[in-house]
Amino acid sequence: MKIHYITNEKDIQEEEPTILVLGYFDGLHIGHQALFDRARSHAKERDRKVVVLTYPHSPKLTFERFRPELLLHLTDPQERQDLFASYGVDHLYLLDFTSSFASLSPEAFVEQYIQALNPETIIVGFDYHFGRGRADVRRLQDLFDGQVIVIDEVQMDGEKVSSSRIRDLVQKGDVKEANRLLGHTFSTEGLVVHGDARGRTIGFPTANLANFEQVHLPADGVYVTEVAIDGKRYRAMTSIGFNETFGGTELRLESHIFHYQEEIYGKRIRVYWLDKIREMEKFDGMESLMRQLQEDQAISLDWKA
Repeated sequence: MKIHYITNEKDIQEEEPTILVLGYFDGLHIGHQALFDRARSHAKERDRKVVVLTYPHSPKLTFERFRPELLLHLTDPQERQDLFASYGVDHLYLLDFTSSFASLSPEAFVEQYIQALNPETIIVGFDYHFGRGRADVRRLQDLFDGQVIVIDEVQMDGEKVSSSRIRDLVQKGDVKEANRLLGHTFSTEGLVVHGDARGRTIGFPTANLANFEQVHLPADGVYVTEVAIDGKRYRAMTSIGFNETFGGTELRLESHIFHYQEEIYGKRIRVYWLDKIREMEKFDGMESLMRQLQEDQAISLDWKA
């Protein structure tokens, strides 16, 4: 997959007809995957490239009063690109959603950006909007001379699969259900840094992670996870919280990685969140803490999808 960072339509170069997918795809969940499944099959039938025009950050940043959570994503930039590639995207165009872009009329958006992307067919979700005034898919069908395929709402358990629904699940700690709606495992990436080294003294050494990507984190608790180090995954149990047993005042993200002994300070590792074991607790002594950690370990090692 080739990635193009563009500032306007003049940076687009598509000479051959394309299959174009439009939208903002935070999480790239199973609802989004329905668009790419159709695009991939359509492109294969016609020997075309799959092209995507999307935005690195939420369009809400242009319209709403700033809140820090508007910068947070369900997938970090690298994972997002990897998922696009796995869904069969050949060319990914990334455009900042600025005030000037938002002010384009629907007609200007089609004339400038759509024409530059040279689509034979456009594939969008049923709730796609574009241009000044947020024109809908019917307006796109009126303005575009080619075929527009509109993908219907994807539901699970009688409710729309959406990024906001998945964000709520992650923030509540229900990562298992979030993974079901995503169609892939929710993950976060962090840098291994020095912590208190207390885990070593009780037989549960942990990798302390600095979460440097702007990604939503699960609710406080202890989780079954997998940790990817240098391309290999290891089962782990991961805690996120303030470690009240030892008077912690800072949010800590720590992974105890099973069957792994090497020093990995300074490495970027990815944590795949599988299921929540329990809430964070304040223990009355080392003995009760050790008993609980042993129970957590047994659950983590026995856990199956």
